[in-house]
Amino acid sequence: MTRFAPVYRALGMIIMLFALTMLAPLVVSYVNNDGAQSAYDEAFLLTLLSGTFLWYRYRHCKRELNIRDGFLMVVLVWTVLPAFAAIPLMIHLGLSHTDAYFETMSGLTTTGSTVISGLDTLPMSINLWRHELVWIGGMGLIVLAVAILPMLGIGGRQMFKAETPGPMKDSKMTPRIAETAKGLWLVYVSVSIACLLAYRWAGMSWFDAACHMFSTMGLGGFSTHDASFGFFNSPAIEAVAIVFMLIAGINFGTLFLAVSGRSLRPYFLDPEARWFVVVTLFSILIIAMYIWKDGVYPEFETALRHSAFNVVSIATTTGYASVDYALWPIFAPLWMLFLSSFATSAGSTGGGIKMARALLLYKQVYRELLRAMHPSAVYNIRIGGQVAPQPILFAVLSFAFIYMVSIVSLTLILAFTGLDIISAFTAVVASINNTGPGLGVVGPSTTYEVLEDFQTWICIFAMLLGRLEIFTLLVVLTPAFWRK
Repeated sequence: MTRFAPVYRALGMIIMLFALTMLAPLVVSYVNNDGAQSAYDEAFLLTLLSGTFLWYRYRHCKRELNIRDGFLMVVLVWTVLPAFAAIPLMIHLGLSHTDAYFETMSGLTTTGSTVISGLDTLPMSINLWRHELVWIGGMGLIVLAVAILPMLGIGGRQMFKAETPGPMKDSKMTPRIAETAKGLWLVYVSVSIACLLAYRWAGMSWFDAACHMFSTMGLGGFSTHDASFGFFNSPAIEAVAIVFMLIAGINFGTLFLAVSGRSLRPYFLDPEARWFVVVTLFSILIIAMYIWKDGVYPEFETALRHSAFNVVSIATTTGYASVDYALWPIFAPLWMLFLSSFATSAGSTGGGIKMARALLLYKQVYRELLRAMHPSAVYNIRIGGQVAPQPILFAVLSFAFIYMVSIVSLTLILAFTGLDIISAFTAVVASINNTGPGLGVVGPSTTYEVLEDFQTWICIFAMLLGRLEIFTLLVVLTPAFWRK
């Protein structure tokens, strides 16, 4: 028996569980007779049988997963599941394996980039499947798994620790990890239902409301229309999206504590939430004034409306667009992409380095400035009223370094393939931050279909790197990981 047999056993269970998520688009396809029924039949059976075979092969390997197992499990889940999710797109739409895998990786990593045009005319089941992937990926199938798999004899602490975003992975909201996962999903589902009803109230059809609820709560940015939110041209719908994107951009653990305690106090005590709101509101105002003064919009109210929606969308790494903001003066879209690098909170469904790390980096720089002036001074870095331990500071500094190195390296590789530097840089930033649209040939009014296969795989790698917060993936790729 291989030493990773328990990982393969657990992976088989997760693949079987994933097969069940295909039942929703399968039912929709049969009800609407949209022609995709056979694609889902084949995808469902292939996924279910594959998971069953893997589980059955290693069914007797029941030991608890250790730290190394947890890292491997997370990487396997986020690389294997998109392959099964791509089957309906390959069968029904005739997409190549590269494009179909890109689309489903984009969905499960909540990136929201797409290679598909003509979204308005896609079969309903295909659109539903794309959006459902974002919603599932938003909280993470691993978190769902640790709420269910313990009942089947598989502990989930190490999987949850590897999957949880943010620098402080050891903090727990409830004593048991399964209870934590269940609490997170309960809050996630409850807010999702509220988002669905709000979209319907604002004027969307039930189908559009369901699809956009999925991609809003997952901060994924997929839409059922090529024009994204520009299709609706509705301030009410945009306002609903802004509210729920902001909610999803803040730590769901904070929302869990606020709901369970029936108090907003956790939000006021959360330093990430305060900075997230302040930075986002400040950016909305600055960009609104900038594009208004530049004459993009004759009225400040119009500039404020489009600034609010698109800034929140990109800052939260959602990727919706109400207008083609690539046509704005270059400062505005670049500032928005910069926000996507750090604005969202750890424990949210957003991407980027997270506000917690940004705050720690800022305070570390400030401490070094003080030390330069006062070498003997003792200055502890605090966040949330607690002193940040040195190991966390070192980990954050290492993360920031490898984050920047990854962006530069992948940008150079894309530029080497012949892609212009603006498109290459913004495609990498948008992918590694799980944001979606970049600028240039991958801007908000276009798709990633224009990329060559090799360029597409670079973006796939960047999406996976960002979703797994870099270190989880790199650890598995090191030779030391595979030594006994």
